Amino acid sequence: MEVLKTFPIGQYIPANSILHGLDAKAKIIASFWLIVFIFLIRLNLSYLFFFLLIMLGIFLSSLPLKYFLRSLKPVYFLVLFTFIIHFFFGEEGGRVFWRFGIIHITELGIKMAIFMSLRLIFIVMITSLLTLTTSVLELAQALEDLLNPLKYFKFPVHEFSMMMTIAIRFVPTLLDETDKIIKVQKARGAEFGKGNIVNQAKSLLPVIIPLFVNAFRRANELAEAMESRCYRGGEGRTRYRRTYWTLKETSFIFFIGIYSALLLIFF
Repeated sequence: MEVLKTFPIGQYIPANSILHGLDAKAKIIASFWLIVFIFLIRLNLSYLFFFLLIMLGIFLSSLPLKYFLRSLKPVYFLVLFTFIIHFFFGEEGGRVFWRFGIIHITELGIKMAIFMSLRLIFIVMITSLLTLTTSVLELAQALEDLLNPLKYFKFPVHEFSMMMTIAIRFVPTLLDETDKIIKVQKARGAEFGKGNIVNQAKSLLPVIIPLFVNAFRRANELAEAMESRCYRGGEGRTRYRRTYWTLKETSFIFFIGIYSALLLIFF
């Protein structure tokens, strides 16, 4: 349950850095492109240069490396599972090192196990760079601006961005309440993480039910607070803080594009 205390989603670490000063729209576009790009590059030295690009982003964020390593904690098991599946049951190709029934270790399987695991790690690091250097409000406004053309197709852009903002803001709150509920249940003698799978699932019921009750209560309170403030959607609403796309955002996107193109061409 220690993950609840360090879960990175919805967290923003303020700092005076180059990445913090960029418009959120530029960071969203760059993050989306890099996540797509990681599936386009070949399985070779291009991964090393992609890693160097991520390390450059961490350096430009002026944040300690521990925040980014902490963001990997929730996906440790997924990365390990991916590695094992490809290592022992991956595609056959190249030299065969060991075989026993359906289990086999091949040169291609080892290669795929390493690179597929790296893909997951890189994706988490990219999203961490976005969320740690961009506040929830900036993300919501940038998302609304990027989806603005969909208004011509009657898509509720403002309501969608508002929903995403509320959802992201609720994540740390719900995790904090989950931690409190677990501590209360432990004080009453409850045990978590012991016994078989069925018993462990049953032990979570005293946590899940109060958590859902609190979530619905908070959602109802939020709805009443918005109604009391005469919230009627995005029609006619203005912003207290406005963001502007400048030369630095253009240079940032241009650099990401050129770097990606060079990796595709030479590697």
